[in-house]
Amino acid sequence: MGVSTSVPEEGVAVVTVDFPPVNALPVRGWYELAARVRAAGADPKVRCVVLAAEGRGFNAGVDIKEMQRTAGHEALIGANRGCYEAFAAVYDCEVPVVAAVQGFCLGGGIGLAGNADAIVAADDAVFGLPELDRGALGAATHLARLVPQHLMRTLYYTSRTVTAAELHRHGSVWRVVPRDQLPRAAVELAREIAAKDGSLIRLAKAAINGIDPVDVRRSYRFEQGFTFEANLSGVADRVRDSFGKDRESVGTDRERRS
Repeated sequence: MGVSTSVPEEGVAVVTVDFPPVNALPVRGWYELAARVRAAGADPKVRCVVLAAEGRGFNAGVDIKEMQRTAGHEALIGANRGCYEAFAAVYDCEVPVVAAVQGFCLGGGIGLAGNADAIVAADDAVFGLPELDRGALGAATHLARLVPQHLMRTLYYTSRTVTAAELHRHGSVWRVVPRDQLPRAAVELAREIAAKDGSLIRLAKAAINGIDPVDVRRSYRFEQGFTFEANLSGVADRVRDSFGKDRESVGTDRERRS
């Protein structure tokens, strides 16, 4: 369990996340992921990084249960900072990053995939931001890199998901393959990128980041401020406490409080 790095072939590093049961990362997991991606990108022998995951889905965001069992705001602050570091590590990685997405890609998963340079997805992959159902805000910055503006807003407000096939039609997913072919397909794309000159591919990554119309680091940090506001006002706890409960039990809890 944790984050590991492998080198399946020359020039390609695979950073794999494995936090059962659903890859909802604790605070330490986000920092570990950031460190692994940065280290892989800094390796002069690596020319492309594949970001992958074990298990049912690519990423289910932060570990909400960790927040619920931690007093005060320590876990919230840790998760916000950890997500910021992990998303930035993918975006700032010295070489291109290919996200290999299977199953669910939710919350923090959108931050990772949205900051990647390319996405290869399994045909069972779904993407979405259930933040409003979890007492949080954020990663609209990254969802906006995957879908058009009005679709992004609709998905954000409704907490709905879109499939890999839909994102392929929008041009944000490079290729959709059967689940069992995902690792091979992601490495195939990484191999094609890694065939370029190592110095030149690093210059290309820096150049493309430099012409981005939105500063993703500043934009995401702005969003995070509203997450803190929601927590300080108490609305985040109220919504988060209903996580995993059915509507009837939530209604009963509210009646008891009133």
